[in-house]
Amino acid sequence: MRLDLMIRAEVRREDRDAVRRLAESTKFFRPDEVDVAVELVDAFLATGEASGYEFLFAEQNGHVVGYICYGLIGCTLGSYDVYWIVVDQQSQGAGIGRRLLQQAEQDLASRNARLVYIETSNKPQYAPTRQFYLRCGYQIAAVMADFYDDGDDKVVLVRDLRNSNTSSVSAI
Repeated sequence: MRLDLMIRAEVRREDRDAVRRLAESTKFFRPDEVDVAVELVDAFLATGEASGYEFLFAEQNGHVVGYICYGLIGCTLGSYDVYWIVVDQQSQGAGIGRRLLQQAEQDLASRNARLVYIETSNKPQYAPTRQFYLRCGYQIAAVMADFYDDGDDKVVLVRDLRNSNTSSVSAI
């Protein structure tokens, strides 16, 4: 199925509310985590690229249905973090997250990025999230026990962009 999505990199003031709505819609994130997602938008709005954050927003019919936030990891040469990738709960499974991730990887490849890191929880509710990253070519690089809380391990996934084809976004 082909999605008629518009992907934009421009960050707008109203994206603060969209990011909050999206993060809350998943029911995965605590209120303090949602606040952090909005703070990254605020940082970009205040300082632009100097914030260290890049955003892509997926829109359907002028409505934001997903976004990704990523940036260069300080003190590295070509290693990037994907800080957030969130798709509205009702739009999940339609290829929007994959499209956002592929678009971000294309952007990073154009910057000669080497590695892309993503972290997530090892809680059972995040199993579909981990499977999504594995299907997108990421590999588990580390598991840090009890990182987020007792019984809530941090899973770090990585993808080497030097050894992958990021030049084509498949039709979704």
